[in-house]
Amino acid sequence: MSIPTETSQTENHTPITDAEIFEAHEGGKLSAELTSPLQTQRDLSIAYTPGVAKVCTAIKDEPQLARTHTWTGRLVAVISDGSAVLGLGDIGPAASLPVMEGKCALFKSFSGLNAIPIVLDTNDTDEIVETIVRMAPTFGAINLEDISAPRCFEIEDRVKEALDIPVMHDDQHGTAVVVLAALTNALRVVKKSFESVRVVVSGAGAAGVAVVKILADAGVKDIVVLDSKGVVESGRSDLSETKQFLAESTNPRGISGGIGEALDGADAFIGVSGGTIDEAHLENMADDAIIFALSNPNPEVAPDVAAKYATVVATGRSDFPNQINNVLAFPGIFRGALDADANEITDDMKLVAARAIADLVGDDLEPGYIVPGALDSRVAPAVAEAVEKSALKRIGVCTRPVLARTSRSPAGPSPSTPTSSAPSPASNRPQPGPMPRSGRSTTSARTSSTPPAKRSRADGSTTSSPSV
Repeated sequence: MSIPTETSQTENHTPITDAEIFEAHEGGKLSAELTSPLQTQRDLSIAYTPGVAKVCTAIKDEPQLARTHTWTGRLVAVISDGSAVLGLGDIGPAASLPVMEGKCALFKSFSGLNAIPIVLDTNDTDEIVETIVRMAPTFGAINLEDISAPRCFEIEDRVKEALDIPVMHDDQHGTAVVVLAALTNALRVVKKSFESVRVVVSGAGAAGVAVVKILADAGVKDIVVLDSKGVVESGRSDLSETKQFLAESTNPRGISGGIGEALDGADAFIGVSGGTIDEAHLENMADDAIIFALSNPNPEVAPDVAAKYATVVATGRSDFPNQINNVLAFPGIFRGALDADANEITDDMKLVAARAIADLVGDDLEPGYIVPGALDSRVAPAVAEAVEKSALKRIGVCTRPVLARTSRSPAGPSPSTPTSSAPSPASNRPQPGPMPRSGRSTTSARTSSTPPAKRSRADGSTTSSPSV
């Protein structure tokens, strides 16, 4: 998720002012709304006492009914400790809350799912895990957000092991999915393959590790990883457990040194670490190079500089073409997982999500258009459908039988959502459109797509599921 810069502009080049930003956030960006009427004594007797006791008793006897007769089955917890927020760093729980509210608004607008922001006043790994596990009965899925590395890896693994609902650290996997989608199409532009391409990933934190893993799963054979001290390679004695894993699973040509050595002959650079790159290093990249400079608000290399040496350039910003933004991934991934009643988000679900995003570009593919725009209303439904199908194919991932798939209303931005400021190279590309309203809206992101169909689910209290 990206934040506006001081020069942030709308598509008509009108600057966004501080006053507009603060006005939009005043009072928060979310509220709760009712899904059932509460206007008469009869309504009160049905929604609360004595009627609610019937539902409570039924859930006590059949716990899976909580998925269909409360909002659990369509509710995501967006949880952070505020330790690694955007480009702001460790700003603490209160200061991170506007970001978590924004994430919840994106869930509602793009996938129709309800989401609640939760910020924790602790950086202790054990306390975070215990808190999440104890809160889990309220939620259908857990989105971990802006938790610093390396704690984020352990927290995600332990929460996934303890719970039987989808859990995903979006800073890792949402980023990785969109990077893979973008690289898939960038390689189509330059006519290179996963098997032959040489990729340099700058950053061995949350996003960098997940990018390396998903690229390897997709078939990339030659990946070199950089951290602040240079190439992550087995000859170094200062490597953490995570970096030791990277050293053992990457760098097949045994490169050592710094970014200059890593970029020599490289086909693609993926920056997820911040900092800047000396322009001289870019000169030695391969012909038809690909540069993804994804740090916000300041990319590792300015797009106009990158364009001197690369055929395809992408950033994490909305004011340049090819914005690599997590919003293309996480709404559809969680929607598909919940529609399938999946108990985890698997590697294959991430791969098919990336493929679905990449496929939407279709014949409009060109160097300035390798991924759909962040507000493209086709994306979340396409990703959700691909993820749901992947989940339903794998035995043990879903707790409901494979049935004929019910129709899903397309999800997209609400009519009030501003359109993307990124230039559109082709006028015939799909534009953002209003999201169909549901008859049962529950948050102040006023529009929603149809909630996941009601379904049965086996009671699975704190069963183990494998780490992904």
